[in-house]
Amino acid sequence: MIIKNVSLETVCGITSKLPQNTCPEVAFAGKSNVGKSSLINALMKRKSLARTSAQPGKTQTINYYNINGAIYFVDLPGYGYAKTSESNREQWGKMVEKYLHSSKQLRQVFLLVDIRHAPTENDRIMYRWICGSGYSPVVIATKLDKIKRSQVQKQVELIRGGLQAARDTVILPFSAETKQGRDEIYEILDRILEEPQAAE
Repeated sequence: MIIKNVSLETVCGITSKLPQNTCPEVAFAGKSNVGKSSLINALMKRKSLARTSAQPGKTQTINYYNINGAIYFVDLPGYGYAKTSESNREQWGKMVEKYLHSSKQLRQVFLLVDIRHAPTENDRIMYRWICGSGYSPVVIATKLDKIKRSQVQKQVELIRGGLQAARDTVILPFSAETKQGRDEIYEILDRILEEPQAAE
């Protein structure tokens, strides 16, 4: 995938009407501080278009990034931050549920988890939520550069077991620092762009 043009096109809050896009969408979900903005910036080859919130758990919007006028990266609000209020967590849940159930162009959901740790209960809930909405998530294990190469396979299996993920669930280790794993994600995006419905 060659990135030519990117722009933050739409920002949706809890009361916003979601856009009816005609291009395919891929969504990124993950807990606060898992490196979601860093991943999206690495994929877009931009340093800071996707911004991290100064206060984790405060970002309560769904952000649509237009990539090459051909596909949207949809950044879902981060979950699981301990200091987030119950009402904020409810709002987040409603927003994500509305998006997963109403987007007609959603082709793939990427679930981000930290490769250094076992998945949290929120990660497991999100994984089941994505599957229950009819999608097969691709799990991206972030912060790959923080562990030794000899630990990678062990941590991947820890994540697979922790999520109770199916054996055919794709788990991709990724580093925003070294960009390892980016080409594999691009291959998934290229396949989506080649699907017949992407051209409708």
